[in-house]
Amino acid sequence: MRMSKKGFLFAATVMLTAFFSEFVLAQAGAQQTPKQQAKPKQQQAKNESGSALADELLNDFEDAEDWRAFSTTPLGDTKIKKTVQIGPIQDTYNPNNLTDEERKAFVSGQNHVLGVKTFFNEKGFDRVIVKPPHEYIVKGIGRQVDVWALGRQFRHTLFVVLRDYRGRIHKLRLGRLDYLGWRKLSVTVPGWLPQSQRFALLDKNLHFVSLYVQSDQKEIGGDFYFYVDNLSMKVDKTDTDYPGSMIKDTW
Repeated sequence: MRMSKKGFLFAATVMLTAFFSEFVLAQAGAQQTPKQQAKPKQQQAKNESGSALADELLNDFEDAEDWRAFSTTPLGDTKIKKTVQIGPIQDTYNPNNLTDEERKAFVSGQNHVLGVKTFFNEKGFDRVIVKPPHEYIVKGIGRQVDVWALGRQFRHTLFVVLRDYRGRIHKLRLGRLDYLGWRKLSVTVPGWLPQSQRFALLDKNLHFVSLYVQSDQKEIGGDFYFYVDNLSMKVDKTDTDYPGSMIKDTW
């Protein structure tokens, strides 16, 4: 059966219109940047993984006069001192390892750090404990403890003490102070340490108790100084920040 001239023109018009529409859509997709094209996928990944960890500053030591230091040895002098920062604070192994907040805070001549002086016996197992006037309650699930520490190349080791919601004490090793300069020491809060989302809502979750330095038995004895700044914790607040979370079920 022969197609009429009008039918032929109509069919050709439909085909050209469809081809032109596909061409326009393809061009529009090609002009999108890779970031725009991947945005829905990234958004989906974010939703599946939950919100990112938040850095919660426990103490910047600008008001450190009420901290206290206690030593296990009766020899020598043990005390704390809030002292002004002199020179830059940067990681001795990675100078660029600073957050934007840390760059703003670590201003030489303006920022303050907490200094600790103690005495360690030679070949002993002494320790000096440094603690705030009260324990800090972690709002959320604690994942990592961070602190900036100034080392003097002694092999003494810095620890953090945490208390779980059941009242049990946990001592986590931050690292040795066997370097010269500042370093950001970190320790991951292990998964076996009990933390409960349900108790976190009642402000009965993880507590920061203290820092302490344990002497190395192979180090020489005598006076020992160390300094710390910006004690913080990475906290998962996925289930603690929501409309109505400020109302506490404690009445």
